[in-house]
Order: sequence, then C-alpha cells, then structure tokens
Amino acid sequence: GYLINCGATRRSVIDGRVWLPDGNFISAGTSKSLTVPGLVPTLSTVRSFPLENKNLRRKFCYVVRVYRGARYLIRTTYYYGGVNGLDFDSPPVFDQIVDGTFWSVVNTTEDYGKGLSSYYEGVFEAKGNTMSVCVASNTYTVSDPFISSLEMLILGDSIYNTTKFDSHALHLVARHSFGHNGSIIRYPDDQFDRYWQPYEENVSVTASKKIPAVSGFWNIPPSKVFETALSTAQLESMELRWPPFSLPNSTYYIALYFADNSDSMSSNSRVIDMHINDVRYYSNLVLSSEGAAVFATRWPLGGLTKITLSPAANSNGSPLINAGEIFDVLRLGGRTHTRDGMLANFFYLLLCNDDADSVKTQSATDLTYWGALPFTIENEHLVIALEELKNSWRNPPLDWNGDPCLPRDYTWTGVKCSEGERTRVISLNLTGMGLLGSLSPSIANLTALNGIWLSNNSLSGVIPDLSSLKLLEIL
Repeated sequence: GYLINCGATRRSVIDGRVWLPDGNFISAGTSKSLTVPGLVPTLSTVRSFPLENKNLRRKFCYVVRVYRGARYLIRTTYYYGGVNGLDFDSPPVFDQIVDGTFWSVVNTTEDYGKGLSSYYEGVFEAKGNTMSVCVASNTYTVSDPFISSLEMLILGDSIYNTTKFDSHALHLVARHSFGHNGSIIRYPDDQFDRYWQPYEENVSVTASKKIPAVSGFWNIPPSKVFETALSTAQLESMELRWPPFSLPNSTYYIALYFADNSDSMSSNSRVIDMHINDVRYYSNLVLSSEGAAVFATRWPLGGLTKITLSPAANSNGSPLINAGEIFDVLRLGGRTHTRDGMLANFFYLLLCNDDADSVKTQSATDLTYWGALPFTIENEHLVIALEELKNSWRNPPLDWNGDPCLPRDYTWTGVKCSEGERTRVISLNLTGMGLLGSLSPSIANLTALNGIWLSNNSLSGVIPDLSSLKLLEIL
C-alpha cells in the first residue's frame, strides 16, 4: 500500500514506516506548511486546492497504481490549521470521491474546534490498475479544499468478504474496543492499521486473562481488543448506545466480536441473545475462549441505536462484548470504461445461511475457501484515450484526473458524457482553455464523440485521422 504525506516535499520515516511526498500522485493544488506548534509530521503540511473563480463541482484527484481485484482500506486525514487565512477561521466543507463513487462529505469543523484532526475510512476494491481518491468542491465550499494525508493499504482476502465489492463499498461509521480506555489501537497491534477507538459505558469492565488466537478469526481483529470487555455484574441484560451518535437512514454492515476468557465459568456456560433497537439480531450465541463474530451485511438503521445483550434461558453467565464495527454500505457509482478487465472478489462458504440480508456467525475455525471466480468486462479505450490526449498538452485542465465522467456532478472540464450504465464521452468542448501542445491521435478512439470544440487555443502539429468517429457532427 501507500502512505502519502500530502503537501510534503520529501520522504519521511514515522514510527518505522515510510511516508511518501505526494508530488508523484497529483498534478493540481499547492503545498502549504502549517504554523501550528506541536503537530505530528503528517499534519504539519497540507495540499490546498484553490477555488479559481468559484469553480464549484471540480474535483482534484490523487491517482495511485494498485493491484486490480485487491481490497484496499483507504483513509483520508484532515487538519485545517487555518490554512486558508484569517478571513476563513472555519474549515471548508467539501466532498470526497473514490473513482466514480461519491464517498462522503468532509466536515471537520467540530473536530477542529476541539483542536483535533478528522479521519475518514472506507474499504474499496480496485477495479483497474489505478485508483483515484479525490477532494471536490461542492455548494457548501466557501474556501479552498485541502487534505493532510492519504493512506491506501491492502487488506487480507478474508476481510469483510461477505460484501459484494463488485457493486458496493464500505464507509466506516464507528469501530470500537469496548472497555478499553487507552489510546487508539492500531498498527502494529492491528496488522491492517485499522483504528479501534476506546469506548466505555456505564457498565462494568472485565479484563481478559487469555486472548484468543486471531490469525484465523473473522475479519482478523487485533488480539488487544479482547483484553477488555463490557459486561454486567449480575445475570441481567446489558444495553449499549452504540454507535454513540445518531445515524442517517441507510443500510449498514455490523460486526460484533466476543470471547469468553473467564476462568471461573465452565465451558459453553455463557450464552447470549442480541437485539438491535428491539429487533432480534442473533439468539443463543455460545461464547467460548475461541471467540466468535456475529455480523449482518445489510441491516437498516436510522437515528440512535440501542444494542441489547441478554443472557439466554440456558446461560449461567452474564453477557459481555469486546468490540464492534459498523459501516455504511455504499452503492458504487460506476466507472468510465477502460480497457482493463476486472477480477471478482473472493467468495467463501460460511457454515450458515448464504442470504446476503441475514445475520451470520462464524468462529475462528469455520472458514472454508471456495477460490476466486474471475470475470471480465468489455474492453474500452475511453480513459486511456483521454489520458493520452491530456499528456499531449503542456497545460491540461487541472481537474483532468480521476474518472472523467463519474460522479455525474464531477465530470472533467469540457467533457460531456452519456447517461445510462454504459458511460461514453460524447463531446469535448475546450474552447478558450489556452492549451499548448499537439492533438494526440488517441482522440480517434473516442468513437462516441459527436462534437469537438478546440478554438482559441495554441495547438500545433497535424490534425489526426478522425475517420473512425462515425458519429461526429461538429468539428
């Protein structure tokens, strides 16, 4: 994967890991240093993207080479530091995008008011040989968007593999280690550098004496999250308000983690029932020292969420819980056709119902591999043709990075795309852009073009053979 220190001009080693400057990944924006004392190195510089003539709905993209078919944890971090000057004491509010998918709105105002940075985390599958991660100005933006750091880390094949990553992605809402009151649990405790926030409730905290082997555990949580648990002193129900904030109405992926490591309990004597907002989530889960995870891939939620853990009728022990994750399930916005094929995500046999909307449970020894099922998409040349066209100019438009057509609100300057599932570039209007250079013959590969406007530029060389453009009406 990549650790990119945005705005930095040289490599640095932080906690034994190499962070790269961002100049090789993006061609737009300005590197700026913050004057706030005491910042960690990855927050002390930012890349800022000036709003020229209030150009809303423009995106600025980091383009990174990736392994097609691999699953990536993508984390963006933002610390404003007053980078836009005294006239803008609050951070701008803007969008972030992965390839052609709208990821989320970036609003760091509350955290910045507390002197904190903000981070956003998602899980996306690489559909081609490159991925783009973009910040984009929207109608809420009042000053220049910015970014402090970008991390793109490969996840293991088993991680979150019940999600259909050919059509969806995951946006992290909350990830907590229950009963933990120290600093964030992360790398090297978590080999994939996921952040597990501390979380305490008004219930008792128990410390574990034995830690389950997590190498074969569902989603491979770090063993450190099993060192503490939330529990009750009596044989009674336990209620958690988790996550600790209101959720927008959406469909969520929920994973809860359990391990019973008490020496005083006999084997298989702690059995619990679970409800979310008084709806049955799972019944008769037997907790053992081996650990177990209970997860739902598509669970509707909205507003405040209540998780109730109750001792089952045959239980001799009170309920407990070690950790939890919840993600918003994002539908992919698509991707403008390229000539690259795609590789399906792995499928696994879980010893349970394979209904995607049902709740599943899995212990550390239940996982059986079925292997990979490759498939391809129709070969296209659109993105490559536009990239070659861009490279033939010495001063291409600043936002010609990332997906040319998607999301629909963020098409490249001068590019008009077709509607529908099969996205094509249907016109180029670059009048008066002051372009310098030649016109690449690859423009002839944009076979859906019906109009080309290139007047008031300073192009030189020959006009390429355009006979392949059968739909062209205006030149």
